[in-house]
Amino acid sequence: MKSEQMAHEADMQQHRAQAFLFDMDGTLIDSHILVERVWEAWCARCDLNLDDIRPYTHGVRTEDTVRMVAPHLDVATEVAWMEEIETDTTGGIAPVPGADVFLQSMPAGRWAVVTSASRPVLDARFTACNMQLPAVIVTSEEVERGKPAPDPYLLAAKRLGVDPRQCIVFEDAPAGMASALAAGCKVVLVGDFISDEPGVIGHITDFAQLDFSVDGDLLLSAPAPVLKGLRAIA
Repeated sequence: MKSEQMAHEADMQQHRAQAFLFDMDGTLIDSHILVERVWEAWCARCDLNLDDIRPYTHGVRTEDTVRMVAPHLDVATEVAWMEEIETDTTGGIAPVPGADVFLQSMPAGRWAVVTSASRPVLDARFTACNMQLPAVIVTSEEVERGKPAPDPYLLAAKRLGVDPRQCIVFEDAPAGMASALAAGCKVVLVGDFISDEPGVIGHITDFAQLDFSVDGDLLLSAPAPVLKGLRAIA
């Protein structure tokens, strides 16, 4: 029994951080059904093919996607049309497995939500999922450049008063991962997206896979298949 316990402990990985930064859609809240329906409706409205634009919708601001795939349209008008649907409709969304319980353990002032959604959309989704919000929130309106630029995560770290290099980010999309890594953060990927980029320290599908404690720092622990040692970033 003792040898099994020692083997388990040797197999554990731990990472320290001053703060945890969480993306929202796909990371804390599973909203993919609603998001897909909104983009499908918008494509029908604008005579666009959803399959053509889908690769540009994940993890980035709606305004940036519209500007990229339909530069002939008025961005503000189209974003307002979509956000009205997203704030009025919350059917089909739910917390990512274990996310609601994990957030309940977060100490005040040590975590933030950093999302490409607007503040009204964020409020609607967190309310629908009955999940708590932190004091620090960064939404699409608050940065000049959204993900994959580092600005959202840099702003969150600044508001928390911590070095972004001492933050662990939880993300589910390539654009969000790129944003976090560019800001100097470490990243845990959530869901189906997997990457071996330097700075990515793990991958989960359920927040129950992680152990969390506070000893001054925030200490994240999990077996080696979930978390890995951080490689040097060139």
